[in-house]
Amino acid sequence: MQAIQIVAIAGSIVLLITIVELIRRGMLKERYALLWLFSVVVIFVLAIWRTLLDRVALWFGIAYPPSLLFLVAFLFLLLITLHFSVVISNLSERNKTLAQTIALLKAELDEIAAGSGKRESGKDRRDT
Repeated sequence: MQAIQIVAIAGSIVLLITIVELIRRGMLKERYALLWLFSVVVIFVLAIWRTLLDRVALWFGIAYPPSLLFLVAFLFLLLITLHFSVVISNLSERNKTLAQTIALLKAELDEIAAGSGKRESGKDRRDT
């Protein structure tokens, strides 16, 4: 077993434990963790099953098969980044809509409060 293979196996195990711990503590939601778990499993399988790694690397024309592990990891990180960009864009739009709705409700509430304040002040004048 080569040193790069040991590093890849150890790295994927550490990442798997970290992801499971983040899920357990509630810091990472399950729907976001699925992509991370899938990427860790793929890297782990490719790290352990060296012949599969060699075949896939040969099929893609990669001269040094362990570098395929890093290519796979990079591609999954790219997918995760794209996924989070979509989620952030969606949340940003929802946040803008929410802020506009709150501003409209606050303006309406201020208008109601100003209208009831005039009535109360008018009532006070009549009583005196």
